Amino acid sequence: MKVMKWSVIALAVAAGTSQMALASQQSESKGFVEDASLDLLLRNTYFNRDYKDGVGDVRSWGQGFITTFESGFTQGTIGVGVDAYGILGVRLDGGKGYNYNAMFERDSNNEPERDLSQAGAAIKAQFSNTVIKYGNQFPSMPVLAYDDSRLLPESFTGTLITSNEIEGLELNAGRFTADSAMSSSSRDSVGLNSADVFGGSYQLNENLSASLYFSDVEDVYKKKYANVNYVMPMGAEQALSFDFNIYKTKYDNETIPDAFFGDGTFGDDSTIWSLAAKYSVGAHAFILAHQRVSGDAGYAYDLGDGGSSIWVANSYYSDFNWKDERSYQASYELDFSSFGAPGLFWKTAYVYGDNIDVASGEGKEREFFNQVQYVVQSGPVKDLSLKLRNSIYRSNGALRDAGSPDLNEIRAFVEYPLSIL
Repeated sequence: MKVMKWSVIALAVAAGTSQMALASQQSESKGFVEDASLDLLLRNTYFNRDYKDGVGDVRSWGQGFITTFESGFTQGTIGVGVDAYGILGVRLDGGKGYNYNAMFERDSNNEPERDLSQAGAAIKAQFSNTVIKYGNQFPSMPVLAYDDSRLLPESFTGTLITSNEIEGLELNAGRFTADSAMSSSSRDSVGLNSADVFGGSYQLNENLSASLYFSDVEDVYKKKYANVNYVMPMGAEQALSFDFNIYKTKYDNETIPDAFFGDGTFGDDSTIWSLAAKYSVGAHAFILAHQRVSGDAGYAYDLGDGGSSIWVANSYYSDFNWKDERSYQASYELDFSSFGAPGLFWKTAYVYGDNIDVASGEGKEREFFNQVQYVVQSGPVKDLSLKLRNSIYRSNGALRDAGSPDLNEIRAFVEYPLSIL
């Protein structure tokens, strides 16, 4: 979420006039074991989606164990290392009639799995401030981003190069050939042929940053993404910031199987952009945002590029990404640290969308979102996180006919990170 028009030439010029990074990450490496870390995240997730027509309600409750190991790099001109993970999810509730398939996939008997598990590893090499990694990993870029919003994280298999040779500039280039969904133990449950990605972000100064990315998911779509963020300090504990995001998508096929868009018929291209303004004063923040979709179709994602590859302002339960949709957001954030409760944070938002082009007429939708989170600051359970979010979603008849029914949703998370090494 960020502001302003940017181009490849402007990015290159700005990068070329920057100072080179002052220190080499590889020269500061202490060793494979000395810089290694081993962490365990205990995550308990409850999910309840109540459809107002009384049909298709889902609820699931699970316990997740997410173990990650990151080695350091061996010393020398080129350092090598290994990253690995092991994940286990155990279903605590959510039988055949109510299971949420985005948490636990179904077996050959159409029964939800009792547990899910997966292990993966990647080898990595570092030269100066550039790292190349091959294997199973969790990439997070605007056009290819793993989803970690349920019980277990989505993962990808492929190669990713990350370079920070110029101070303030990060460049990424990668090719991925497998995508494992959050609810699956399979290495490539999505059926990805290949996804190529290239781009980077640049911090021009402490107030202004920009990014530009390209991607190509084979036989699905090609995307371009741009983002600019500007923060304007306004005195003590006050600031005004602007965020602009834009995706331009070129679909490779006229028909892509995606039930969210009704019959799944796509045209040639789609554009979605959002602009958000945020005024922060002390513990308070007030946000206004506008988002628009144009072109032959709505904005599609999670078809080989990950469930989090939608970096726009109006993305909550609904992404407000239907064909020709215009949406408007008003939201408020409160950090309770100033009131003697550090670690407690609340966000509320209202988003309204209209002008949606669906077969039965103009679609309209609205969402009222609330989320409260508390992180324990000290004591024996320091860093224990409790998060509760609720979405109340309503649509008109035209949009309900297109497959977007009214619902109330609750998501609850309890997370406890443990540092083992």
